[in-house]
Amino acid sequence: GAPALAGLASLRSGAGLVTLAVPACVLATVSSFCPSYMTLALADDSCGVADEAVEQVAQFAAQEDVVAIGPGLGQSTAALALLRKLYTTLACPIVVDADGLNALAKDMSIIDSPPGSRILTPHAGEFARLTGETTGTDDQTRAIAAYDFAARDTSKQTTIILKGHRTVIATNDHYAFNTTGNPGMATGGTGDCLTGVVSALLAQDLAPFEAARLAAHVHGRAGDLARDALGEVSLMATDLIDYLPAAFRDQVTSSKVKASGR
Repeated sequence: GAPALAGLASLRSGAGLVTLAVPACVLATVSSFCPSYMTLALADDSCGVADEAVEQVAQFAAQEDVVAIGPGLGQSTAALALLRKLYTTLACPIVVDADGLNALAKDMSIIDSPPGSRILTPHAGEFARLTGETTGTDDQTRAIAAYDFAARDTSKQTTIILKGHRTVIATNDHYAFNTTGNPGMATGGTGDCLTGVVSALLAQDLAPFEAARLAAHVHGRAGDLARDALGEVSLMATDLIDYLPAAFRDQVTSSKVKASGR
């Protein structure tokens, strides 16, 4: 489900072509969710992606505009090798979430000076695994934590989306808070949706910080619209995808109003 949610959210956020690279054993299941994205069958074994998949994905990804890694990846040794290979060799933007962050936590040496922009999307627990530090709960402490983490990349190409109440978006020299979203979004799969939204906006040539800010806003706005229609208790990740079109329309309308006001 995780890669399917990310793929669907990416399509709903304006990506023209989306390919989900998944273990061959789950290809049929992933394909069944939607006919609008493509799939790539990866070499697999009993642990998920197999060692042979590393070069297979690397060759395919070298042709792509944006790569997202993590949702549904698993935590095998091959998953770590795949993350390391893509993170250190691809010049295109990479979004890292979920098991991609778990893999990164096992080898933080690769975070410094990547060959292209990187957006990491940890929640508080993943942040603690990555850094060995807690994020705190107040705005200032969380912002400083995200800022300091981004600054570990001396090439200044890393953006952090620290998820939670008032999600923090930070680079090594500035940060912002997101104010959309609600507690109903604290459910499985919503982070996979955010990965898809960020990836799609990067593919439309938004700069990483701007793509991260807009993605967090629209993702939260879709959650708020879903809450208003369905209630917080009943909200599911798939509801966010259903309400992404309305959230993007709201963003366009808001921008036009501000422009006319000036």
